[in-house]
Amino acid sequence: MPPAQRTTREPTVKPGPQAPAVKPEPAAPAAPEASAETAAVPQIQLIPASADGALDAAEEAVDLLLDSGRAPGEVLVVTTGELHPWAAHELSFGEDAYWAQHDAGDDVFHADAAALSRATTRPAVVVALNGGSEEAEVAALPVALGLAGTLLIVCGDPQRINAMLGSSV
Repeated sequence: MPPAQRTTREPTVKPGPQAPAVKPEPAAPAAPEASAETAAVPQIQLIPASADGALDAAEEAVDLLLDSGRAPGEVLVVTTGELHPWAAHELSFGEDAYWAQHDAGDDVFHADAAALSRATTRPAVVVALNGGSEEAEVAALPVALGLAGTLLIVCGDPQRINAMLGSSV
């Protein structure tokens, strides 16, 4: 059995009167390395759909997630083309109110791929490749994968999705 890895640094000099007056390095940098090693890669599911049908497929995926017991606040839906109608409606009240709902984490949140830099991790991320530029789609997938805690569902053309995930992740 291999020895357990250390996740914190132990001082090499015992404190006392002979110890130098130099402050020891903090142990914090070691923790992210350990958590990155143990972090699970999210499961990826592909749902075949045309660009016109990707949003409907994403909605069905969200319904299945909720029906299987996921809390609404655990789900993020990303669109690469036209905004989801919920997002468009909520944005009509202003960006601050829209993002406050995201931060509250009480409900399914719908975001445009271009705004993913403001989103935070959720256990399940559903991406609808419902149009938009190929560059936007290619850029959205690795970001969505990084935001997905345990599950990434991508709705779109399976050949394009596999090509994009293979080249960008």
